[in-house]
Amino acid sequence: MTHTLIPAQNQMSCTDDLLAHFHEIRTCTGKLAAPLSDADATVQSMPDASPAKWHLGHTSWFFETLILTPYKEGYPCFDQRYAFLFNSYYESLGPRQPRPQRGMLTRPSLAEITEYRQHVDRHMTEFLSQTQRDTKILDLVELGLNHEMQHQELLLTDLLHLFAQNPIKPVYHASEPLPVENTPLPATPDWTSYDGGLVDVGHDQSGFSFDCETPKHQQILRPFKLANTPINNRDWIEFIDDGGYQNPLLWLSDGWSTVQTEGWHAPLYWGQRDDMWWSMTLRGFQPIVLDSPVCHISYYEADAFARWRGHRLPTEFEWEIAAQQQAIEGNFLESEEYRPRTPPRSKSKMIQLYGDVWEWTSSPYISYPGFKPAEGAVAEYNGKFMSGQFVLRGGACTTPIRQMRPTYRNFFYPHQRWQVTGLRLAADF
Repeated sequence: MTHTLIPAQNQMSCTDDLLAHFHEIRTCTGKLAAPLSDADATVQSMPDASPAKWHLGHTSWFFETLILTPYKEGYPCFDQRYAFLFNSYYESLGPRQPRPQRGMLTRPSLAEITEYRQHVDRHMTEFLSQTQRDTKILDLVELGLNHEMQHQELLLTDLLHLFAQNPIKPVYHASEPLPVENTPLPATPDWTSYDGGLVDVGHDQSGFSFDCETPKHQQILRPFKLANTPINNRDWIEFIDDGGYQNPLLWLSDGWSTVQTEGWHAPLYWGQRDDMWWSMTLRGFQPIVLDSPVCHISYYEADAFARWRGHRLPTEFEWEIAAQQQAIEGNFLESEEYRPRTPPRSKSKMIQLYGDVWEWTSSPYISYPGFKPAEGAVAEYNGKFMSGQFVLRGGACTTPIRQMRPTYRNFFYPHQRWQVTGLRLAADF
């Protein structure tokens, strides 16, 4: 079931629960960063990625800037300079360190940022321990916790990109036998059909959601069918072997240009060793598991593969209608250490909608009818990015289970592929 931090109608009576969730999520972030050296946490491998130190500082800056400074009387700011260092993209909150230059922040040290986190945690604990809290403030705390969970995922994927640039292929977490619940996959792709029609989509605001998931509204869908499984590595190797990366007829114009410019010939992190495909992972350079979902592919690649198969990508609303029939089962991202977990399993025909890879859809990231951004500085959280990006649905092995829900809209530019992104096919009938 989708977990909500605080039911909206009970917010004034749930401060204790909120405080417990605050400590759990903040502790988890710290433990995810615990294996890192100061050097690991400082380097920025590309403009799209951020150093681990920056993620740790930015998530604390969010609570300090949006909650403690305006609402906690007598709050002592840890360091005034951090307002510049750890602002991400909030124009209304002042100037900031340019994103491509976050890796230049050799100071403050990892230890100093850890002290900053502890300072913010102490004052947030005092603040939340007070019995009377305004609903608006509690909403901001809840947003901050979901924001931090997003950065837990980004911390791991940005770290993977960093380690992939190192020729010795560092290991974030050593390989070890893991309990895995094997779900038999069909020998040939199977499909589930949907009648379409006038359907309800979007979040009904009965629990937490980001503003871009609202309002709930109606969409008209033509009858369609959705593949019961995501595309796996075995499928993708067939695409490679059939010249998929050399055939311009399969690609959107911008996609083909990117393939040529970037020299793409396989998903990100793939390489060959002894005539076998391997991939860089958080457990180091590992042999490709043929029946695992393909990941680290761009929208352009997903679209080209769908065309090669004679099908298409689903729209985000087709995906959501299928997901409405799912039960989400599983645990929160391990707080002790990063550990790929047994993905949440479906009780219907759909397999691996959640917990393996984010799935590209063909839908542009735009607003829903009647969309209204949140008030104040957090109005910049989602709405201003509704241009030039595509929606992904579901959740990856790096995504906290608490954030998985049918309406959650992730979004990236079509050329980006350092996130754990894959695809599932759709077709008309």
